[in-house]
Amino acid sequence: MKTKVCEMLQIELPIFAFSHCRDVVAEVTRAGGMGVLGISGYSPEQLEQELHWIDEHTDGKPYGVDILIPNKYEASAKRSNGRPTLPEENQRFLRKLCDDAGIPPLPAGEGDRMFDEFLERLHMTPEAAEELFEVVLRHPNVKLLVNALGTPPKHKVDELHAKGIKVGSLVGRLDHVAAQIEAGVDVLVAQGCEAGGHTGTITSMVLWPQVVDAAGDIPVLAAGGIGRGRQMAAALALGADGIWCGSIWLGTDKSDLTPEMKQRLFNAKSEEAVQSRALTGKPCRMLKSKLSDAFEQPGAPKPLQMPLQTISTFEARTRIERARASDYMSYPVGQIVGDMNGETTVKEIVYGLLNEFLDATERLHQLVHAEDHA
Repeated sequence: MKTKVCEMLQIELPIFAFSHCRDVVAEVTRAGGMGVLGISGYSPEQLEQELHWIDEHTDGKPYGVDILIPNKYEASAKRSNGRPTLPEENQRFLRKLCDDAGIPPLPAGEGDRMFDEFLERLHMTPEAAEELFEVVLRHPNVKLLVNALGTPPKHKVDELHAKGIKVGSLVGRLDHVAAQIEAGVDVLVAQGCEAGGHTGTITSMVLWPQVVDAAGDIPVLAAGGIGRGRQMAAALALGADGIWCGSIWLGTDKSDLTPEMKQRLFNAKSEEAVQSRALTGKPCRMLKSKLSDAFEQPGAPKPLQMPLQTISTFEARTRIERARASDYMSYPVGQIVGDMNGETTVKEIVYGLLNEFLDATERLHQLVHAEDHA
């Protein structure tokens, strides 16, 4: 199965697996697709270790990275005396939420240490992203860098091209496409609102063909609501050159989610993957929980801008995870979560996508040629 994007990146299958877990990235890459590691949140030292490990476990095959650079970055996120400035109202609200639920506080002193370590990992400023870029450029098997928010700077695209790295970018609306083309991106990821994480409001069935028509010769990957081969067939029928999947890998044996979080995903229905600003401050499709519900209640504080909301909720999220308070646990996930009913392997997902894709295309072939057999 060789599409334009397969030829561009020298891969066998037009299946792109976005994951924060290096094991998933490596296994999809070895299977012939392209694993794409989400690197926002890593320190440069941690990223070096992760990419070195992937290099050693992918048999020299190409893989990608995904980085999140917000166009708007709240100035007060910059540290003052080592800590960002956070509104006390939000902190009181979150502490009361946990206290009322009987979720124990973090041990004295440990919370401060964990918070400082978290801040070191939180790389969402252009300056911090530049440090990660430098690490990426030292790994020649990284052949694709995808910007998850907005349009990548033209000078950065040119620099990556000079190193032999193709550049991709996510788009959630038709009017996002022109700026991406002008910046020189090589691949567009058209992400419908069914997807997990930061999404727009346009559904995949509407968005995919719109972006394909506007992209011209630039290959388009379809994202948002893909977890089965029939959806892959639909995406390619609508003009996409491949698929970009994220949520479906969360329930695999290679996923680094806790057993409690995996079970919450397996129990969830599609309608429980809701858009909320509770985690990051931007609209993010995530698993509905008592934490996300709390920000929808009358009198709740307004979620802060990125990345302050992520920083603000860190203590509460850590308390929730430590207490294994599953009703309050959440994670970015798409509406495909309704089809995730139990743990599986990465290979089973890849082969399942391909087999169902072949069945779907064979069915269409039979429909088209039905009169020939009449």
